[in-house]
Formats: sequence, structure tokens, C-alpha cells
Amino acid sequence: CKLPEFKGLKYTLQVAPEDCTGCGACVHNCPAKSKEDPNHKAINMQFQPPLRADEAANFDFFLSLPDMDPTKLKLDTLRGSQLVRPTFEFSGACAGCGETPYLKLLSQLFGDRALIANATGCTSIYGGNLPTTPWAQRADGRGPAWSNSLFEDNAEFGFGMRLAVDKFTESARELLTELIGCGCKSCKPVLSVMKEILTADQSDQTGIEAQRERVAKLKKALGGCKERAAVQLLPLADYLVKKSVWCVGGDGWAYDIGYGGLDHVIASGKNVNLLVLDTEVYSNTGGQASKSTPTGAVAQFAAGGKAMAKKDLGMMAMAYGNVYVANVALSNPAQVVKAFIEAEAYDGPSLIIAYSHCIAHGIDMTKGVDENKKAVSSGYWPLYRYNPALASEGKNPLQLDSKSPTTSFEDYAYGENRYKVLQKANPEAAAVLMKKATAWTASRFEYYEKLAALTYEKK
Repeated sequence: CKLPEFKGLKYTLQVAPEDCTGCGACVHNCPAKSKEDPNHKAINMQFQPPLRADEAANFDFFLSLPDMDPTKLKLDTLRGSQLVRPTFEFSGACAGCGETPYLKLLSQLFGDRALIANATGCTSIYGGNLPTTPWAQRADGRGPAWSNSLFEDNAEFGFGMRLAVDKFTESARELLTELIGCGCKSCKPVLSVMKEILTADQSDQTGIEAQRERVAKLKKALGGCKERAAVQLLPLADYLVKKSVWCVGGDGWAYDIGYGGLDHVIASGKNVNLLVLDTEVYSNTGGQASKSTPTGAVAQFAAGGKAMAKKDLGMMAMAYGNVYVANVALSNPAQVVKAFIEAEAYDGPSLIIAYSHCIAHGIDMTKGVDENKKAVSSGYWPLYRYNPALASEGKNPLQLDSKSPTTSFEDYAYGENRYKVLQKANPEAAAVLMKKATAWTASRFEYYEKLAALTYEKK
């Protein structure tokens, strides 16, 4: 490996030959090309059967290698985050799915301490297709705690997780504070550890791992203490390590059926992270229109093209003023990583809306990231991060991460069958809706630009 921080190590991209879905997205997006033959990349699609036996053996060897130490990696960077072994892998999602990369990243950044409330939909089909599950664990047995809710109450479900974690943590800290006065032979040697636990910085992975070591020492000591507080603290001690609570689902949940709950949670002020995998249709049930479906797109229940504009969920959440909001797309992976890190670090509700290309869009799924790029460059999908904490520093909370449109909305839209089909079936109606959608796209982006240009005074 040529990177200075990994001097003396070797790097490989090892494919699991029997788990590859054959979408070709990795090859299409790979930037490393041969100077002699530009068509030959660092990774290439090949017929599987002749390679299966050798590559399966290589993969078995790869699995025997130790995982990278997350405390030695810069997890707030694209490169550092992708060197962490995912605790979400080998899902049953469609080939080239636009949702799963976000879940993989979530698992790499926070999987060792994540509690995930999952809304019924695609994420529950490929996320809980028992008796298997893509949600995995690290070598030490730590991994996400995942549970599926009903479609309509997922935000409330995750909110309950947050309240439970907060109460357990509060009780554990009270009991630990009480035990600091214990002078028994088990507690006395870890008195300094107890105090360190109460004041520990758990803002990054290094701090999290250090806290786990302290809690392990504490639990060992608690086993020898007969005080009531020690007996009660032992089953709660792990809650002294920071937990990350996430509500995950699609736009059918967040924009439509579960919106009331989502609104309730972000209005609560509690530290709950909400990830919306926005395919702009009810993907799991066949592609029905939702309030996220854009103007002019054809979907079930909108065979003549959707007449109304897409609901601006991010803008609605920003109106509260105390909600972290991000609009992200895979075309800018560094911005995605930054948004996930900031959202999780924000001590309050956070909402990440992630553009998720889908087979329902009528696109070549090999080139899904290209569609992300077109959506962003047309101004249809502005990339931004709204961080309320910046206002107290005299900075504008809204940071627009994408540039002014360089391509037209029409060029983006008519590259997808969900728009193109109406143009062929009813050109007149398509033209009317396209004009409406183009105007809405331009107007909304201009509005975001004006908001991002506002000046703030330090309060």
C-alpha cells in the first residue's frame, strides 16, 4: 500500500465470488484504468464459473485476516470509513440497489453501537430475510441491534429505543455515582476508573473504545461487590457506553404513512437519527407514487404522470430550527460521510434524506451513480447540510454543497424511463408537466441559494 499511514501493508480488493449480484456498478465506477488499455480496470467483470473455486479460496483466506483497528483510522474521511469491515453485508437487495450503500456506511461508522428501528419496506425485505440477515457483527461480537417495525410507527418505535437508552444510562450513572463512595476491596481499586467513566469523552471511536475498556474493568469489580447499587448496576453498565439510535426507512414511510410519527420525533428534540432512503416511490410494493414522487414521473397511481410537486421534507424539518438536516447523494461520497458523521454527533434530532436510485426509475442499474450525478448537476437534488449548531457560532446553518445547475432538468429526466414513458405515450401532457417540473426545480434551487447566502450574527 502506497499510503504513508499503512506503510508495510498490502492492499487488495477481494470479491466474494458467490455473493456478487453481477450489477457491474463497482467496475463502471472504478477510476483506476490501465495506461495501455483504458478498458482494463483495477476490477473487471468476468464469467464466474471458471473463477469460482480459486476466488472462493481467496475469499476464505481474506476472511481470516484481522480487521483494521477503527481507532487507527480517520472515520470522518471517505478512505478511512471504507477500511472498516461493514456489519451490513451480502443483502438480498436488487442488483445495483441505491439504498444499501448508505446502510453499509452506517454500519461502518456506528455499527458497533447502533440500535436500528426499521420501517417495513425494501429495507425489511433484504434486511430481515430470515433465517439469514445482512446485519453482522465484529470479531468481538459487537454489531447493530436491528428490529423491524410496522410501516406507520417506525419513528415512534425508534423514539422508544432512545427513551429507553436514555433512562438506562441515567440509572447507570446514578448508581455509579453512589458506588464511588463504596470502600470495599472490589470497588476501591477502580475508584479512578469510575470517575473517568462519568467524565469520558465519547465523541469519536477512540473515546468509545476507551470507555468500553473502562466499563469492562468496572463490571469485573462489580461482581465482587455486595452493595445494592453494584448488583443493580451490573446489568446496566454497558449503557455507560454511548449508543447510536437510528430510524431507517423509505419515502413511503417518511413522506406519507409514517410522516406524523417522524414529525413527532423531530419535534421532541431527542437525539434520534432518521435516515430516509428516498427512491421516490413505494419500491417494495411495485412502485406506487408517494409524496416524494416528482412532477411528471410515471408511477402506479400516477399513470398520467404525477401532477403535484415533490414534498420538500428537508425544508419542512429545517423550519424547526433545531433539527440537523442533510440532503445527500452517492455522486458525492465525501459529503455523504460528512453528513452521517455530523448527524450522529449532533445532540438532537437529525434527518438524512438520501437519493436512492431504483429499478422503478427505469434506468441501467450499473450506472446508478451516474443518475445521482445528473440529479445533482441539474439542480433537482441539491446537496446540503443544515447544522443548527453553527448558528451559535455566527455562521449560516445551511451549507449548500452542490454548485448551481450545469445541466437541464429535462436532460436528467428523459434519461429515465419513469419520465420518458409519458413522453412517448402522451407528448402533450409530458411537455406540460416537464415545463412545470423544470420551473419548480429552478425555483427551489434558487431559494436554497438565497438561504445559504444569508448572514448570521454570533449570539
